[in-house]
Amino acid sequence: MTPLQPNNPLHGKTLENILTELVEHYGWARLGQRITIRCFTDNPSIKSSLTFLRKTPWARQKVEELYLTLKTK
Repeated sequence: MTPLQPNNPLHGKTLENILTELVEHYGWARLGQRITIRCFTDNPSIKSSLTFLRKTPWARQKVEELYLTLKTK
């Protein structure tokens, strides 16, 4: 059983949900400008981006930080 995480703003959010919300808000072009990684700028898709982000902790961290910034505005 997973303990509750009331102070974790990402609790219950999947990486796919986070990425989808960012793409809906910024679009691929602006997202690629904010986080410079090729999966956002070169033929972007949710599937290819998720594959990259799951394998690359520093990129996932940048995505999560941008999401938190967006949600705290």
